[in-house]
Amino acid sequence: MTPASGSPRDARVDPEADVAVRAVGLPAAGAALCLGLIAVAVAGLLTGLSTPGEIVDPGALTRWGLPIARFVHHLAMATAISAVLLAAAAIPARVGPRGRRRRGQDGAEHPVFAAVLRIAATASVVWTVAAIAVLVLTFSDISGQPVSGENSFNEGLLGYIESIATGQAWATVAAIAALFTMLIFAVRSTPGLFVLSALGLAGIVPIALVGHSSSGDDHIAAVNSLGLHLLGVVVWVGGLAVLLLLAPVLRDQARRLSARDQGGPELVGTLLRRYSTIAGIAIVLVAASGVVNAELRIFAWGQLITTPYGLMIALKAAAVLALAGIGWMHRSWIIPRLVGAHAGPAARRGVGSTDDGARPDQRGVTGLLWQLVAVEVAIMSAVVGVSTVLGRTAPPVSEDLPPGASPARIITGYDLPPAPELANYFTLWRLDWLWVFLAVGLAVWYWASVVRLRRRGDSWSIVRGVSFVVGLLTLVWVTSGGPSIYGLVLFSGHMIQHMTLTMVVPIFLVMGSPVTLALRVLPARADGTRGTREWILWLVHSRFSRIVTHPVVAAANFAGSLVIFYYTAFFGFALEYHLGHLIMTVHFLLTGYIFALVMVGQDPLPKRPPHPLRLLMLLATMAFHAFLAVALSGSESLLQAGWFGNMGYDWGFSALEDQQRGGELMWGIGEIPTMLLAVIAAIQWSRDDDRQMRREDREAERTDDAALREYNEMFVRMAENDPHQPQGPRG
Repeated sequence: MTPASGSPRDARVDPEADVAVRAVGLPAAGAALCLGLIAVAVAGLLTGLSTPGEIVDPGALTRWGLPIARFVHHLAMATAISAVLLAAAAIPARVGPRGRRRRGQDGAEHPVFAAVLRIAATASVVWTVAAIAVLVLTFSDISGQPVSGENSFNEGLLGYIESIATGQAWATVAAIAALFTMLIFAVRSTPGLFVLSALGLAGIVPIALVGHSSSGDDHIAAVNSLGLHLLGVVVWVGGLAVLLLLAPVLRDQARRLSARDQGGPELVGTLLRRYSTIAGIAIVLVAASGVVNAELRIFAWGQLITTPYGLMIALKAAAVLALAGIGWMHRSWIIPRLVGAHAGPAARRGVGSTDDGARPDQRGVTGLLWQLVAVEVAIMSAVVGVSTVLGRTAPPVSEDLPPGASPARIITGYDLPPAPELANYFTLWRLDWLWVFLAVGLAVWYWASVVRLRRRGDSWSIVRGVSFVVGLLTLVWVTSGGPSIYGLVLFSGHMIQHMTLTMVVPIFLVMGSPVTLALRVLPARADGTRGTREWILWLVHSRFSRIVTHPVVAAANFAGSLVIFYYTAFFGFALEYHLGHLIMTVHFLLTGYIFALVMVGQDPLPKRPPHPLRLLMLLATMAFHAFLAVALSGSESLLQAGWFGNMGYDWGFSALEDQQRGGELMWGIGEIPTMLLAVIAAIQWSRDDDRQMRREDREAERTDDAALREYNEMFVRMAENDPHQPQGPRG
C-alpha cells in the first residue's frame, strides 16, 4: 500500500521486523541475564554449592555470590571490550563521507557510534564492580571466612592481594577494569579506542593464569588454551550482546537512512557481516581450545556423563554446536538477504519491489534476525553461567604433584626429558596451542589470499609463500618441539630456542612479504571505518613505526636486548612465570622480525635505509654477537643457578659446561643467519643498481641522450668561461 501524501517515508517499515526489534534490546538482554542466573543455580545445585563445607564454610553468601559475581563479571567484561572493538573497527565515528572528513570537515558523531560507547561505558562500570566483588568473595571462599567488615577479614584480604597469586590476579583485573572505565569516558578517537580495546583484552591474561590451568599437568598448554578460549568467548559473546543492545538504535538509524535513500538495510547488514567474520574466528578458537582444555582434565569418555565436571563440559559442547548452527544461518542466509535487499533507491522502486521499499524476500528477514540474536544471547548467557560454576568444580584428573616428584617436575611442572641427543630435538613434542593456532591461522590466511590474488589475475611468487610457511613451521617447532622442552631444563636448549626465534624464524617470515600481500588483497573501506587494511596502513605510517624501524633503533633493540635479558632479572622472570616466558617469546620474535624487515624486507616501511648502512649494521651485529658468545662460553659463573643448577639430571656434563656450550651455540646460530642476511642485502643492492641502470638506459633512449649532451655542454661552457684556460694565438 502506498502511504498517504506527505507522510514520512521512514514510517514505511516491515511491521514484523518492527515488532521483533521492540522485543529485543534491554528486555531481551534482561531475559538472557535471568536465564544465565538460572543456569548458575542449576549447575550449582548439581555440584553441591548449596552444601556447607565440612571443615570451614564461608557462608551461603560466598558459596552462591562468587559464581554469580563471576558470571556478571564475564558478561560485563565481554560486552565492554566488544563494544569498544566494534566502535574501533566496524562503526563510523562521524556522519558523512570519508573523503569530506579527511579534508577536515568533520560531521556530527554517528548515532550508532555514540550508542555503542554508552554501552561500553555502562558495561565497564559493572565490570569494575563485579571484579572487586569476585576479589573479595574469592578470598572469603579460600580462607573460609564469611564476608564482613571486621579488621581480621580486611587484614587477611590485604595479605591475600599482596602475596597470593589468585589475589594478585583478580586485583590486576579490577585495576584494568577501573582504568578502562576511566578512559572510556574520555577517548573518542579511533586509534585511542583501538589501544583501549587492547587494554581491555589484557584483562584476560590474569584470569587465564589462575585456576585449574595454573596447577594441572601441561600447564603451558592449559594456560594458553584457556587464554585463547577466553579471547574467543569475549569477542563472540560480547559482540552479540552489543548487537542485541544496539537493536533499537540500529532500527531507528536504518529508518532515517532509508527515508533519505542512503541504505538503511545496508547499515545492519554491513555491521553484521563484519561481526560475523570476527565471530567465525572466535567460534573456532572457543571450540578448539575447549577441546584441548577438556582433554587435559578428562581421561575417559565416560567421565563426560558420570562426573559433574564432565557433564557440564558436555552441556557446553552441545550449546556451542547449537550456537554455531545459528551463526551459520546468519552468515549463509540472513546477512546476504539483508545486504542484497538494498541495491539503491532505483532498485527498490523497480521491478520486483514493493511500494514500501522492501523486497519480498526481505520481508520477515529482519524480524527473524533479531529473534535469532536474542536466542543466541540467551544460550550464551546460560553457557557463561555454567562455566562460572565449572571453574569451581574439581576435574576428574588430579591437579596435585604426584608423590616423589623429581626436582625438574617441582621446578618446571614437567618431568625431566631424556638425554639431549640431536634426534630428541626433533622427535619430542609438547604442543603450545597459542603458537600452533597462530601459525595455522596465518598459514590458512596467507594461502587463501594467494589463491584470491591469482583468481583475479595477479601474480604472487610461490617462493614467498613457501618461505612464509617454512617460517611458521619453524616457529611451531621452536615453541612446541625439542627447543621448548629442553629450554626449560638446559641453558643450551634455551639458547637454541631464543636464537632460532630471533634469528631464523623472522628471516623466512619477512621474505614472505605478508604485509604487501595483505595490502593487495584486503578491500579498502569508504564508510569512515577502519578495517584490517586501514589499521595496517595506519601502523606502517605511524610515529611508533618510524621510531622502531629506524636502522639504529632496530639494531640496538635486536642486539642490546640480549645483554639486558640474560644479565638482569628478566631471565629469571621468563623461566619462573608463564607470562614472562610468553613476553620473552613475543619480544624476541618481534625484535628479530623488525630487524630482518629493515635489513632485507620488501614490505612497506616509513623510510628504508640505504644499502651501505644496512651492510654496516649487519657487520656490527655480527661482531656484537661474537663478543657476547665468547663471554658466555668462557664464563665461570652460572646464570640462574637456582634454576639450571637444581634439575637433578645426570647426563655427563654440569650446568656450567652446558652454559658454555650455549655460548658456542649462540655464536653459531647467530652468525650464520646474519651472514645470510648480509648476502641477501648485497644481492638486493646489486639488483637495485641494475634496475637503476636500466631505468637510466630507457630514459636515455627515450630522450636520445639529452641528459648526457646537456651534461657535456655544461663542461664546454665552463671551459669557455674559465679565465685560466689557455687561449689560441691572436690574429
